[in-house]
This record gives sequence, C-alpha cells and structure tokens, in this order.
Amino acid sequence: MGYADFLPHLPSRFWERIRFPNKFTRDLAWGLLIGITVSLSSASSAIVFQNWRKKKAIGKIPPRPIEIRSDEIVDGVIGLIGNTPLIRINSLSDALGVEILGKAEYLNPGGSVKDRVALKIIEDAEAQGLLHPHTGSILFEGTVGSTGISLATVGRAKGYECCIIMPDDVAIEKVQVLEKLGATVERVRPASIVDEKQNLARKRALEFGNTTLVDPPKSDPEVVVSTKAEGSEVNHELNSSESLVPSIQLPEILRPALETKPRGFFADQFENESNFYAHYKGTGPEILRQTSGNLDAFVSGAGTGGTIAGTGMFLRQALPDLKIVLSDPEGSGLYNKVKYNVMFDLKEREGKKRRHQVDTVVEGIGINRITQNFSLGSDAIDDAYRISDAEAVAMSRYLVAHDGLYLGSSSACNLVACVRLAKTLSKGSRIATILCDSGSRHQSKFWSDDYLKSNNIPIEPSVIDRLLES
Repeated sequence: MGYADFLPHLPSRFWERIRFPNKFTRDLAWGLLIGITVSLSSASSAIVFQNWRKKKAIGKIPPRPIEIRSDEIVDGVIGLIGNTPLIRINSLSDALGVEILGKAEYLNPGGSVKDRVALKIIEDAEAQGLLHPHTGSILFEGTVGSTGISLATVGRAKGYECCIIMPDDVAIEKVQVLEKLGATVERVRPASIVDEKQNLARKRALEFGNTTLVDPPKSDPEVVVSTKAEGSEVNHELNSSESLVPSIQLPEILRPALETKPRGFFADQFENESNFYAHYKGTGPEILRQTSGNLDAFVSGAGTGGTIAGTGMFLRQALPDLKIVLSDPEGSGLYNKVKYNVMFDLKEREGKKRRHQVDTVVEGIGINRITQNFSLGSDAIDDAYRISDAEAVAMSRYLVAHDGLYLGSSSACNLVACVRLAKTLSKGSRIATILCDSGSRHQSKFWSDDYLKSNNIPIEPSVIDRLLES
C-alpha cells in the first residue's frame, strides 16, 4: 500500500510528483502530516463533545418562569422574584478585555438576592406543614437587613407577620424599610457568634407559642416552630418531627389546633438548606441559560453561604471547568478557610477590631464560622480574594461615574474580585457575579462620606483605575 492510500481524496499524480531525498525524510514528513491530521480531528471532536455537553445541560433547565408577552400578567409580588437580568459591566469589561457580567438581583421586588431565599424558605415550610398562611403566624429571623426585608416583603404577600432581630449598628435605612413593611424590629448590640444573643430570634420563636412543635437539639440545626395551641390540643403521641409530617393522619379534632392557630417560625437562614436550594434551583440555572453555557468563572461573597454554594454547585455540575471564586471582606475568616483551610483572621485578635463581629464597612457578607449552607458547596470553591474596605468603596464610586450603577457594598466587593480574577484569565473570557442590592439601603454608612472619614476609610475611586491598569 502506498502513502497516497492514506489520503485517497487527492489525485494519485500529486503523490507521484513528490520526491524525498531519503526514506527517513519521507517517513518523517508523512508522520508529521498524519500526526497533525489526527490532532486536528481530536481537537474538533473535543470541541463537538464540549458543545454537546453544554447543550445537554442547558436543555435540562426548565423554561423561563417570566417572559414578557402580550396578555400575560404575573401573580403578584411573588411572580416578580427571580429571572433577573444578567448585565454586562461595560467599563470593566472594556478595560479588561474580559466580559464581566452581573446578575441584577437588586431588581427583585424586595431589592435584593435574599428575595429568592425568603420565598424558598416559606414555600418549603408550607409544603412540610410547618406554616399555614393567614393564621396570624409570625416569621422570626436574625439578620443585618436584606433577609429581613425580603421575609417581610414575601411574608406580607403570602399572609404572615414578621419579627426581625438585628444589630443596632447596621444602616438605619434598613430598619426604616422594615418598619414601613409592617415588621417588628428588635435591635440589639452586636454579639460574638458564640454568644447566646445570636439565638435570640430562635428564642423569640419558641416564646411566641404556648406549645413547641419543632425544637431540634443545637447539634442538629433546623427551623424552630411553636404554636398558640395548648398542649392538650396537640397529639401527645407524636414527637416533634413526626407531628408536622403531612402524611400522618391526625384526628379531626386536632387539625384546627395544628393548622389554624398562630405559629412562631424561626427561619434560620444560615442553617436552613432551603437557602442553598433557592440558588441551586434558581440563580444557577438562570445564569447557565442566560450565558448559553459560555462561562469561565463565577464570583460571589458569602454571608450565610447559600448564594456561592448553591449557584456555584449547580454551575460546576453543568460546566466542570468553571472556576468558582469567593469574594471576602476584611475581618472575615472565609478567605483563609478557602486558601489555607484555617478559619482565622488577624483582625480577630483582641483589641484589633474597629467594629464588632466582622471588621468591615461591608454589610451582608463575611463571617467567622462555617454554616450548613456554605458547607454544601464549599468543595466547589477554587480560590478566594480578600477585598479591603477602600477597594469596595472605590469600586462603588467608580461604577456610578462610569456605568451609572448605584450598588451596595457586597456588590462592589464582588466586582473588585472579578477584576482581580480577570487578570489571570485569557482575553475574551466570561465572569458572572451577583449584584446583591442597590446603594439605597447603604446611604448612612457605606455611601456616607462622613461615616467613612470618621472610620478612617479612604474614598479614592482612582484605586480602581490603578487596579485596571496594573
């Protein structure tokens, strides 16, 4: 068999005209030609397989829950939650040659990404028989603001009252919004994560009712539920976990006590896995659909951990080569946990902190313990960036000046991390992140020049110019 037989599509006379000085040169030339042909075929096959895998992953995503068509009306406030736009951050993308995409979660009706979490927590509780709407039941939660506002918003729409326990050093406008939504706000001094005050919302939920329905041990964090029904009205033969399982047939005389009497419900956003699944089943699929699977990295901060864990885990399963990166503010221990597997921050040393808990002007992200929600997706996190207060402030001012985007502190942190990450990626890469909320609920602290100056936090937008140029 001649060499021409390997490529029969060319005329035989072509091969007759080729002359090689010796057998070695001839064999080497043909070996290189065949090797290049096989390599190109393999690369093409790999690209075809990768595209097939992306299409398969996207094909599993349910249709968009909201599409603007004629004669279509969404069902109240709840119908507005999720399916937020993914927007290109023009100034950063143009400067870097890398597409920076922000999931505009501040466009949810409650103004933040936490609307997804609040809705999922309530709907899951209703599905389990833990909550019944329009019964005078109250949702209890400890939060620095956004989750409380979302619970109050969704709660009102679904027929629940809301009681929020929050530190007294958070931006005052968050308290004002909560009160306008009809929530009861109990402000307390910030406390260490091991302090009993951290469980005050849990305690208030138990105190609300006459009878405890769900109160798991501290070693097994779950939601807590109490009822105004008397103990004599509740089936004593059912334990705290069985009494609320819908499949159990309760005597008819007990149903009014369990279904119509007011309940106190502790949402427990840090440990309640509904938080994780709100993003695993919502935010992640939306980003995959909006990018058509053309995505190289995902960046997010972590407070409860649900956003980065749920979104990141879904995207990693669909796009195995995706890079997932944590954006962590000053004073938080998660950066060291991801980088070095040690939960520690230097500012936690006695006498080194300016503010209690996590030492940063950034609200909503940063923590010094591992939550259940974070742990569900922590193995998927590849890297982390520590973001300073000065960088976050600079980014917020830069975005207003160049893009007209008025964003909150955690959004600014995420975008600083995106810039740093973009420096390590090739031109044309794509990074998606979360724009958690707007600057409107951060006016008295993060967006207050007077507050920043009094806490020695510089306001220098040129920091971002230098970061982009470096």
